[in-house]
Amino acid sequence: MGSQALQILRQGVWASLTGGWYVDPHQSTFSNCFHLYLWIFLLAFPFLIYMSLPPSLVVAGVYCAVVAAFFTAIKAVNFRLHAMFDLGEIVEKRQASLITDAPRLEEGDDGSGGHDGNQHGYWRRFSNPNGILFLVRYDRLALLALLDRNRGVGENVFAVVLASMVAFLGFLLLLEGFFRDIWVFQFCLVIASCQYSLLKSVQPDAASPMHGHNWVIVYSRPVYFCLCCALIWVLDLAGRSGHLQPFSLYGVTFFSAHFLLCARDVLIVFALCFPIIFLFGLLPQVNTFLMCLLEQVDMHIFGGTATTSPLSSLYSLLRSVLVAALLYGFCLGAINAPWEHPHVPVLFSVFCGLLLALSYHLSRQSSDPVILWSVYLYSLVLHGIPKPLYFLDPLPEKLRDSVREIFHSDLVMCPLMAVITFAISASTVFIALQPALSYILYMVAGVVGFLTHYLLPQLRKQLPWFCLAHPVLRSREYSQFEVRDAAQLMWFEKLYAWLQCVEKYVIYPAVVLNSLTTEAHGRALFISLAGMKLLRSSFCAPSLQYVTLSFTALFFLFDYPHFSETFLLDYFFMSILFSKLWDLLYKLRFVLTYIAPWQITWGSAFHAFAQPFAVPHSAMLFVQAVFSALFSTPLNPVLGSAVFVTSYTRPVKFWERDYNTKRVDHSNTRLATQLDRNPGADDNNLNSIFYEHLTRSLQHSLCGDLLLGRWGNYTTGDCFILASDYLNALVHIIEIGNGLVTFQLRGLEFRGTYCQQREVEAITEGVEEDEGCCCCEPGHLPHMLSFNAAFGQRWLAWEVAATKYVLEGYSISDNNAASMLQVFDLRKILITYYVKSIIFYVSRSPKLEEWLANETVQEALRPCLGPAYVDSDPTFNLNIDEDYDHRASGVTPTAFCMVYLDWIQYCNSRCPTDSERDSPLVTLCFGLCILGRRALGTASHSMSASLEPFLYGLHALFKGDFRITSPRDEWVFADMDLLNRVVAPGVRMSLKLHQDHFTSPDEYEDPVVLYDAITANEEKMLISHEGDPVWRSAILANMPSLLALRHVMDDGSDEYKIIMLNKRFLSFRVIKVNRECVRGLWAGQQQELVFLRNRNPERGSIQNAKQALRNMINSSCDQPIGYPIYVSPLTTSYAGGHTQLRSVWGGPVSPHNIYTWLISSWDRLQKGCGAGCNSGGNIEDSDCGGGSTSISNNPAAHTTQSTPASSLPLPQPHFTSIHPPMGEPRTPPLTTVSDGHCSAAASYYNNVNTVSMLITQPWNSLCNDCIL
Repeated sequence: MGSQALQILRQGVWASLTGGWYVDPHQSTFSNCFHLYLWIFLLAFPFLIYMSLPPSLVVAGVYCAVVAAFFTAIKAVNFRLHAMFDLGEIVEKRQASLITDAPRLEEGDDGSGGHDGNQHGYWRRFSNPNGILFLVRYDRLALLALLDRNRGVGENVFAVVLASMVAFLGFLLLLEGFFRDIWVFQFCLVIASCQYSLLKSVQPDAASPMHGHNWVIVYSRPVYFCLCCALIWVLDLAGRSGHLQPFSLYGVTFFSAHFLLCARDVLIVFALCFPIIFLFGLLPQVNTFLMCLLEQVDMHIFGGTATTSPLSSLYSLLRSVLVAALLYGFCLGAINAPWEHPHVPVLFSVFCGLLLALSYHLSRQSSDPVILWSVYLYSLVLHGIPKPLYFLDPLPEKLRDSVREIFHSDLVMCPLMAVITFAISASTVFIALQPALSYILYMVAGVVGFLTHYLLPQLRKQLPWFCLAHPVLRSREYSQFEVRDAAQLMWFEKLYAWLQCVEKYVIYPAVVLNSLTTEAHGRALFISLAGMKLLRSSFCAPSLQYVTLSFTALFFLFDYPHFSETFLLDYFFMSILFSKLWDLLYKLRFVLTYIAPWQITWGSAFHAFAQPFAVPHSAMLFVQAVFSALFSTPLNPVLGSAVFVTSYTRPVKFWERDYNTKRVDHSNTRLATQLDRNPGADDNNLNSIFYEHLTRSLQHSLCGDLLLGRWGNYTTGDCFILASDYLNALVHIIEIGNGLVTFQLRGLEFRGTYCQQREVEAITEGVEEDEGCCCCEPGHLPHMLSFNAAFGQRWLAWEVAATKYVLEGYSISDNNAASMLQVFDLRKILITYYVKSIIFYVSRSPKLEEWLANETVQEALRPCLGPAYVDSDPTFNLNIDEDYDHRASGVTPTAFCMVYLDWIQYCNSRCPTDSERDSPLVTLCFGLCILGRRALGTASHSMSASLEPFLYGLHALFKGDFRITSPRDEWVFADMDLLNRVVAPGVRMSLKLHQDHFTSPDEYEDPVVLYDAITANEEKMLISHEGDPVWRSAILANMPSLLALRHVMDDGSDEYKIIMLNKRFLSFRVIKVNRECVRGLWAGQQQELVFLRNRNPERGSIQNAKQALRNMINSSCDQPIGYPIYVSPLTTSYAGGHTQLRSVWGGPVSPHNIYTWLISSWDRLQKGCGAGCNSGGNIEDSDCGGGSTSISNNPAAHTTQSTPASSLPLPQPHFTSIHPPMGEPRTPPLTTVSDGHCSAAASYYNNVNTVSMLITQPWNSLCNDCIL
């Protein structure tokens, strides 16, 4: 423990202060001296030049030139030495003591201590025209310990340029006189640390997200230094020039000279604090900083969504800037145009229409450009390229269709919204109805938002307000013990969806347009940005808008109206402030819940030691919480204790490694490895496919379910846990758009640790039966929680959002194969089914005639036709072979026919072929059954009486490992389909039949039942080894049933299990976790394992803490920090594929759908007019073919069946007529005989109904299609 602490102090604390230099006792004296003198040179050189020479640009140029030459020489030599080691250019090898006169480049020892004269040296040839030989007494590891390696020429050039920039900008600030006295030395130390890190960086750095050498973190210090120095110089120049025009907002003057100089001084202090900042890891690595900065600007300034990568953030910001520039041009022109009081300029109405249309379009697009690129690439390049069947995945095509559907819909909706907005803005309605309209809109927005995002979600929670014991608005599945069907659409879900629709597309656009019209008198840039941000935010995430809007209206209209700029700007800045306040609230909730003394769980002795220090730390903790909320940094517990420190800023996607699970199967492993070592034969690798299928199910339904309110309120960055009987997954919602959600799923172990099981029990057990109140148990009111239960629920970092969330999945049953094959009678049943399955596949094969006519096969099987033929291989045994002839001590054709001839003849009756006793078919079946059993015996070590060898052989054949060792069986190589299409399926089918034998032992004695059972299993079930890629494809394609034989070798156990999967609907508990709890615990794990190097697998920070679900959250981190068994890629779910949401909002309005609707309406018009003129019928009759088969007479056409969303095809935008079933006669229209007046009246009213239907139905259809 002491040595580890000293190592952390040397390589962690001291190296972070100096930029990477420290004394390593494990390295040679030369290496330590080289590092020391290098660091002293980089520190003393600028300091001595500045102090001894007069300040001038010439001196700065000399300093930069020396630094550039110095770094170029070191990087060139280091690069060439590494290249030499890679090539291994050994010319001669001799003892170093014998070499005295050769030119030497002695670079120290081998890294483990001092050299003596007896060690060997290596002559290596450099790329020198003269062919000079240098003796290098260094190996690769010693060279890596001396200097960091840059693998490419570009990296070396970039490092030299960066070091020169650090020297130039740093010395430029010294020349400007920003530093005096001791601060000159401090600033030179900062320069030296930034330059030294380019030669020998801090590894591991406090901000490094990964173990080992992180090449990105090397450039963090110099890049931050250059940015900081450039900003200092620019702010100083701008503050002294006075050319910038200051402006005032809320009494604060921005960009004045005093403001700029103050900002410059803050940055100077910040630059001097670089050693402390990097020691505590307060600045992330460069790519994370870039992504976070661009994302925050896009979200808070332009109303963008979260991003998934630095490229995504750059693309999203550039897209927003281009749209904002376009809008700014129109807004500036409109504001500068003359305004007549009762009228609105046309250009301003155009600006309003463009603002709404473009904001709507941006809200419906993902921030990831890879999605658009994949659609473009597939449409132009990859379309039509054939793919192997077992790699065919239908999901990518569905996603591409969803993206194309969005584009086609926006092609219609954006112009339509622009025209409607233009018309409303030009009508002066927002001016004529002032000021009453503004108050009405604010009140309506507040009331609808309160009802939609507070009251309805609370009534649907499992514990509303943590007072009621049951939800008030319950789903239909709530009272069901086992869910049998997909979730039913409830009335309050429809209400929630429609209220959101009204809120997003009516109320908030009206609020923004009202403010734009009444307050557009200046500041075109602010108006454009504010309108764009607020509209995009209301389209994407309206759940928190009503709180911000209500507070803004109350604060600036009633409390402090003199502080108001304009309502639009007030709303804009309040939205930024409220997002930070929400973050602060979540952080304080997490901290207070985590350190509450009555529920603290000490995972180690350090936790008990650190607990008293949390009390005096409380004041500093609040300051840290404010700071972390302002800069979006997590608060992480130190080593899992009650002491919290802030970390570096992170984006919404707060993990920096793109770690995704790669399943190990037969498609990515060598054949020899598959046969010998059986890779991936652990439960975690094999069970990961179920989380992959769960991800696919969520991809189909998550966005629609969120819009229906089935997960409660949600915002960007929220974390949820899905818990069922065996599946426990963390779902992180990253990006929320208008009709799309990007998320990532992390699956935990099925049978987790003890700590995980305790936390799973905590989130699955109910508290409704708790009757405690303090120390007594007086009970509770009906349908209410007790005092203790209500108090306890308020002190948790999580809450139950739903208890019966239904998803399509697989029920998993695993039976121990040893218990099912323990006795010989059970093995005999399996062998019997094995033989019958081989016979079945032989008779069903389309190549049967070819096999019967094959001369090689006939020649090999000819001895079997002899009357005295006996196969007395030791494989065959009286205990397990039904056709064993104990008199002949083997298997004979006669005994085989006595047992299996009836089955052969029945199978043959389905596909007629000669099947007499001496027929070629019977001989072929006999030969294949002998071969199959001998292969099983070979794999089982000659059918040993022990169970383990039998199971080993059965598993080997199940996965396709057939070892044909007998010369009598080599005839099977005449056609490999005899093994692949007959014997291998026979082994697998026999296992399924053996499973069914336990439920109905005598049922399969009937050949008809057995044949039908095998046929049904072939059609509805996949029986395969789990390592076969077909297994994964079948699960992802929603195969109804699957069966496999699993060999598990884990933690010393060696078991064989029969895995049976059946597709069904699974019920999950949805647990909403405080997102700051997840961010903080992940940051703490990263700091503890990477920087502090705690390698204890039972460390205190992963022990269970039920109030924060500490073990489950920490287990979901990327490996090797956590240990999830599956981590999905970033996955996007679209609302267009959710059938229930389509039934509420209607389908998309696209050109194709409009064209289809017009054609269908024209057809209905023709049919309706024809029916009305001819028979007085109505449109329904004409659509039924002109007969009287109306809806009541044709119920089959309108029967609805609950079908899982993922198995339903996307609704096609075609309207088809209802016709009677094929083959049924069309019923003529019913006619009534009456007098002329009644007949004329009936005809008149029928024609009136026809015209009315023609007018109203197309209009209703258009209205339904227009609502998205």
